Amino acid sequence: MREACRFGIEEEYFLSDAGSRGIVRKVSPKFIKAAQQVFPDEVQREMLQSQIEVATPVCESMDQARRSLMTLRTGLAGLALEHDMLLLACGTHPSAAWSRQRATDAARYDALMRDLQMLGSRNQLCGLHVHVEVKDEDERIRLMARIMPYLPLLLALSTSSPFWQGRRTGLMGYRLAAYGELPRTGLPDLFSEPGDYRAYLETMVAAGAIKDASYIWWAIRPSEKHPTLELRIADSCTRLDDTLAIAALYRCLVRHLLRRPKLNADLTAASRAIAAENLWRAQRYGIHGGLVHAQTRSMRSVSSLLDDLVAELAEDAAALGCQAELATCRRIASLGTSADVQLAVYEEARNREGGQAAGLTAVVDWIASETRLDATGWSTREARRRDVA
Repeated sequence: MREACRFGIEEEYFLSDAGSRGIVRKVSPKFIKAAQQVFPDEVQREMLQSQIEVATPVCESMDQARRSLMTLRTGLAGLALEHDMLLLACGTHPSAAWSRQRATDAARYDALMRDLQMLGSRNQLCGLHVHVEVKDEDERIRLMARIMPYLPLLLALSTSSPFWQGRRTGLMGYRLAAYGELPRTGLPDLFSEPGDYRAYLETMVAAGAIKDASYIWWAIRPSEKHPTLELRIADSCTRLDDTLAIAALYRCLVRHLLRRPKLNADLTAASRAIAAENLWRAQRYGIHGGLVHAQTRSMRSVSSLLDDLVAELAEDAAALGCQAELATCRRIASLGTSADVQLAVYEEARNREGGQAAGLTAVVDWIASETRLDATGWSTREARRRDVA
């Protein structure tokens, strides 16, 4: 069981101009070369030049993942500063204009941009992806359906995208709203049997609609490259502690469902529809709104649902050494996500310095600081803000 829960984490980051705080339109080849020299196996380009992705090695403990991501964040942030850029871990850039984006020069991305057209340029979004090993392919496909009711809770804890195009969206997690413009995104259909999923995939490939399974961008999917079930619902988390907490919660959920094969094995179309409603509520309200609880037919708070889930996962957390990270999940639900802090920083700077531009600049600076320095979690600046509140 422990081996089945080996995992890896991928984080997507924005590259922002250190002077203007706006998005970088064209990344210097010197930066890319330097980054790939230092991290030859961990750094990858993304479809837009203003973004970059990192991947940890296969990890067996949360400490191993922490060390890897700390090294990647601090190393890349330092290299970015040497090239007059800031590294930002968040779901959307606070002030970037999608119309100014340029695609990365690569055969896969060229083909995607021809297919997606304007939607490709609007894909100015960064997510957190967590792979958990499940060796049996049939089990991965079944788990994709069985874990669906938990996805809104994972999104709520990760929200870091309250701004779009320099405006407050009114949502805590706008990223999925923009991402939903693309085909084959959002919740997967309810493939209760592995044969149904394989029939879908084989038909799509045979018809020429997609090249392979990597062109399916659902909120959760069986990985094309690895024997893993890949979580894709979460925003890129500004705070490293948040990334690790969500990865640990997902890892424990996978183990828990593997141990209890009957749990959520009888989901229906109604179950998926309720998950879709809760996904919207997580986007809109983050940790502050209620989620529909199917068993009691009531609205329950994120914090109460999380408390119940953490208690239910106690054995799994102990077996995987994830107790501290699940405690951090509860702290997020109590104190707020990156989106909460971004909005507080924005209002404070806008009121103090008078203007939207000042507020957005302050938000970019906070994100850059946390992305670069968040080795132990909650910053002193944020702690002071909570004390004042």
